[in-house]
Amino acid sequence: MKRRSDFLVLAALLGIVAPAEALAAGSSYTSIGEKHCRKFDRVMIDGYEFAATRVCEGRGGYKVFVREDDLRDVLTVGKTLKLAGNEPAAGDGYEAFNSYDDAVEWRSGANGKPYALIVGWSYADNENKDAEGRPKSLRLLVVMRLPPGQVCKVAYIDRAANGNANELARKAADEVAPNFKCGTDKVRILGERGRAIDALSLPPEAKDDKNKDDKKE
Repeated sequence: MKRRSDFLVLAALLGIVAPAEALAAGSSYTSIGEKHCRKFDRVMIDGYEFAATRVCEGRGGYKVFVREDDLRDVLTVGKTLKLAGNEPAAGDGYEAFNSYDDAVEWRSGANGKPYALIVGWSYADNENKDAEGRPKSLRLLVVMRLPPGQVCKVAYIDRAANGNANELARKAADEVAPNFKCGTDKVRILGERGRAIDALSLPPEAKDDKNKDDKKE
């Protein structure tokens, strides 16, 4: 065991392998479902809850804040409401009806501190409707970076087009999120582009460079 440990230390110093913290990357899970969260700032219209914010416990002292406004969700993260509200993610809304899945996956290093999260996101495809005239639902995995630095989306993965969507999302969390610069870097697309990606009107060049190289081989 000691010889293996010595090798890993030497290899990391020589740049042969990733740092120990990256090697120890792991996942844990929390819920942002309503029954696991606390609601506040509710707006009622004719007895109907038109809008509300809920705060949900996360990992590493972080809380997840989800603002639902007329069936449209905005998700941000922070240790306080003020900090979370100042993040780029807090202003990242979408016009079509949309919502986040209940389960949140947190990616953390050997020190236990989370550096990224992964959450499912669905939105209404208003250009494609079912037999009853309702918009079909498109499903993505969203990867977000966490502090130090700002909180924002760093990658999308089309769940219908990629059977290994969870694996791709973890790859983005581990390799893209830590060094991603919110407001400067373009959100990456990992894996195949399906309808869920194309309907967002994201440019083709947003696709992950490594995936492009893989296709040329």
